[in-house]
Amino acid sequence: MRSQALTATSYNFRNVRHLGRCRIYRGPSPWSRQFTTPDLVEKPYYVTSPIFYVNAAPHIGHLYTLVLTDVFKRFHVLKGMKAILCTGTDEHGMKIQQAAQKAGQDIRAFCDENYRSFELLAKRADIRYDHFIRTSEPEHRFAVQHFWLMLQERGYIYTSKHEGWYSVSDETFYPSSGIHLALDPSTGRKFMASQETGKEVEWTAEVNYHFRLSSLRDRLLQFYADHPDFVQPSTRMQDVVQHVTAGLSDLSISRPMERLSWGIPVPDDPSQTIYVWLDALINYLTKANYPFQIPGREHAAGWPADVHVIGKDIVRFHCIYWPAFLLALDLPLPKQIMTHAHWTLGHEKMSKSTGNAVNPFFALDRFGSDTMRFYLIRDGGMKDDRDYDNSYIIDRYKTLQGSLGNLVTRVIRGKGWDVRRAVEHGRFDQSPGGQQHLKILKNLPTLVDASMAQLQPGSALGDILEVVNQTNQYMQHASPWSLGARTDEHGRPKASMPLDLGRLDPIIFACAESIRICAILLQPVMPGRMKHVLDLLGVGEDRRMIRDATVGGDREYGIPMVDVGEGRRGVVFPPLTSEL
Repeated sequence: MRSQALTATSYNFRNVRHLGRCRIYRGPSPWSRQFTTPDLVEKPYYVTSPIFYVNAAPHIGHLYTLVLTDVFKRFHVLKGMKAILCTGTDEHGMKIQQAAQKAGQDIRAFCDENYRSFELLAKRADIRYDHFIRTSEPEHRFAVQHFWLMLQERGYIYTSKHEGWYSVSDETFYPSSGIHLALDPSTGRKFMASQETGKEVEWTAEVNYHFRLSSLRDRLLQFYADHPDFVQPSTRMQDVVQHVTAGLSDLSISRPMERLSWGIPVPDDPSQTIYVWLDALINYLTKANYPFQIPGREHAAGWPADVHVIGKDIVRFHCIYWPAFLLALDLPLPKQIMTHAHWTLGHEKMSKSTGNAVNPFFALDRFGSDTMRFYLIRDGGMKDDRDYDNSYIIDRYKTLQGSLGNLVTRVIRGKGWDVRRAVEHGRFDQSPGGQQHLKILKNLPTLVDASMAQLQPGSALGDILEVVNQTNQYMQHASPWSLGARTDEHGRPKASMPLDLGRLDPIIFACAESIRICAILLQPVMPGRMKHVLDLLGVGEDRRMIRDATVGGDREYGIPMVDVGEGRRGVVFPPLTSEL
């Protein structure tokens, strides 16, 4: 019998209103280890951000996560790969339901209004996403209910009474050992809170469905042992292993409908709503065409994900629960999970309640997309939190002006030489300093690729900036202006000063190549500014890939494609309008 799970074209999600009892595919999963049909389509690179709650406006942490995912995607596109970026909004759960009630809005209208700010943030930050998923979409509802029924058929779901401390803010239960009495300093009110997040909890007793998480402990530990780099950085991998080794309790995966009405109903039991985290995590599969997999094309939509990019506060859900859900159905697990640290303000945790959260739209308006992308990648933390401050952004921008901006201006606008002629001759400076610089420049793409493979874009950026600084030092030491044509007050060469082209052109070629290669490699971080740099150099649109970032890899550039400007006009990094 042909399975519905393999027939994507037979299902129209626009007409979904109520799925009722889903027909499920009872044969082996197209993604399971038993399925041996060879791939007919190459798997794209697939990177995801977490999906963001719509109960509040975006903050700088959301922007940081989005920029990280976009840098990874753009880098792989530059490597000549098809790449897919998935982001979106989490629109179910108690906190959304309560936020809509507090706002006096219909929940659907509340979500329809608030998701737009996250979509706008992605566009304003030049995030090239391929999928923007909303968990309230019918397509996702079908995937979640199908996933549930598969877990149920395999015996991983059972009904039981559950008692425990529940955090609406974190949308999870905490054990009594993870709870303490907390004090609100602003009001003096005492309340029970999670030791992990500080969020308020309430005692809850209810009958709901449970997932046999405890039965997967050994399989999880074996997977971690086989994939020691699964969670990055390694310190969080160690924390995950330690947590699972200590033992796992079964997981409550539904809430009574009378308490949580806004969510995806449990198939065949409208009295229960599916747990928001199970619902949310499946979004990564939804946009990979789950459950509609076609033999020979199982990986065409990207799954398994190459990397999930998440904040450190949701490690447990992504690094323990999510792998367990997938293992239960014999589905491939994501290759890696990158967990980044948080941003603080004045070395204090950002919080909407205290009013010290940074509005990312204000930052983008003031500094621009590329400047913010550069700052977040350069200063953002993986292991440790980093402090956010406008003065830091200004300082980093001035550094860019004095390093890369100054280098581009000196080479492109130099009146004593011809960049195009130097490129045509294609000879690199043979002096000891020139040869040392050549060695550094040749090695740069390999260093950058290694850092990106290790999920360390900040290190890759640092390697590029180091070459920019070394190029400035090299140019200063080589002093090409002493070898070029002297000019009068009108910019006309003085005939009494003959050109020493044999020494001049190799120096200019070395500097131009340094700018070209660095600009190509910087495109994932600052796409707009680097496009301008490559336009100034006259690099063809089809010669801006990683494969072109080799010394002598392009002999066709050297004639600017845009006005090089004069003075402050046309510079790569113009002065900021405000430095306050």
